[in-house]
Amino acid sequence: MLLSCKHSLVVQFRRIFLCLVLQIWMIPPVIHAQEQTTVLTMGSWRVDDIVQMYNFLDYFHLKFPHIRIRFDPTTPPQYDQVLSAQLQGGTAPDLMYLRSYSTSRKLYDSGFLEPLDNMPGLRTSFQASHLQPWQGDDGSVYGVPFIAVSHGIYYNKDLFHHLNVSVPDTWEELLLVARTFAESGVIPFANASGDAWTINEIVMMNILPNFIGGREGRLAYLTGERCLNDQNMINAFQALADLSPFFPKNHALLKYTDSLSLFFRGQAAMWMGGSWDIILFEHEQLPFSWDIFAPPSPEGESPTVVFHPDAGMGLNAASEHKEAAMVFLSWLTSPEAGKLMADLLPGFFPMHSVRPDLNNVHMQSFLDLSADREEDIRFVWDKLRDGEPDGYYLLEHLSLKVLNGRLTPRQAADALQSGLSQWFVPSQTCAH
Repeated sequence: MLLSCKHSLVVQFRRIFLCLVLQIWMIPPVIHAQEQTTVLTMGSWRVDDIVQMYNFLDYFHLKFPHIRIRFDPTTPPQYDQVLSAQLQGGTAPDLMYLRSYSTSRKLYDSGFLEPLDNMPGLRTSFQASHLQPWQGDDGSVYGVPFIAVSHGIYYNKDLFHHLNVSVPDTWEELLLVARTFAESGVIPFANASGDAWTINEIVMMNILPNFIGGREGRLAYLTGERCLNDQNMINAFQALADLSPFFPKNHALLKYTDSLSLFFRGQAAMWMGGSWDIILFEHEQLPFSWDIFAPPSPEGESPTVVFHPDAGMGLNAASEHKEAAMVFLSWLTSPEAGKLMADLLPGFFPMHSVRPDLNNVHMQSFLDLSADREEDIRFVWDKLRDGEPDGYYLLEHLSLKVLNGRLTPRQAADALQSGLSQWFVPSQTCAH
């Protein structure tokens, strides 16, 4: 493990402290005879945001003192399975974070989520495009858009300055920058593959839009206008292969926290990641200056950044406290809630039609990436997770094999096309 003993102790202390806080928070409030307090539970995969969510919910509690919400998160890898089991067993929380597109749509189709179409503020506060990730085939919206995340490349500004290296404008320049750091004894990218999802979500899906033509290219795969093993997809896998020599030599043994530690200690120049880690970067009080830049596109191609609708907030159709839950969900649609969320949860962006001013400079840096670039979602989220093999895990498996030299980019693209064409009709009839 690359985490220092000091860092490990800090992490352990932080976890113990948060658990103690959570236990205190879960103690039911004293209810006086003249009061009627409704206690709601909220499920989430964001175990890192316990304190921040307490602060966020406290503003709601002040405004609606007769409703109290208990935040009860589950670790990300277990969340989907745990929530599904809770819903089937009748023990699910009243409110819950909902992943966008296929994962939550399956829950809605199974009757576990309450339709929210008649809720005040829903359609007036959000654009149709931001409601769509939590919308069923019947047109009903079952989730309030809650948080979005952006993807990019964190970089050590001091190391860039020391070697007189500029932020690259093209993919070709990025590889030259990586080579410059490698030849100077600095690890170019701290990313590691010990946690497979990180290669899939914050590396492959981070760079992929720039090689397939952004949103328009992604939609061409969804309609069958393109096959998933066309030259564009081969080029995307090739880009991943080109990054492999610039990762830590033992990256297959390193976990997410290990790769972060490499960057935090100043041993790596860059780290592909997401806006959700801003709060961790800021908490570490790093001894060097850092910032974010967008994964560049190949020379001559239009650049795209991933700005992804990450979580909606849904209502358990079997909740015994739907009226109180609807009060909270309606409050989430307000500009007040959007502004609070942006200020109290750095790295997560509200999706309200009118975006609030951002006080956090690094959040603004992520948003600035979109100023002269197209935005799109993570590649497989829409439609490509509706069958088996699931497009997410298929892409993850193939990306790892390409990164570790066990598949060529063409073989990986062919396997992606072959796997998804087992059930995804547009891939069966695509233009070869």
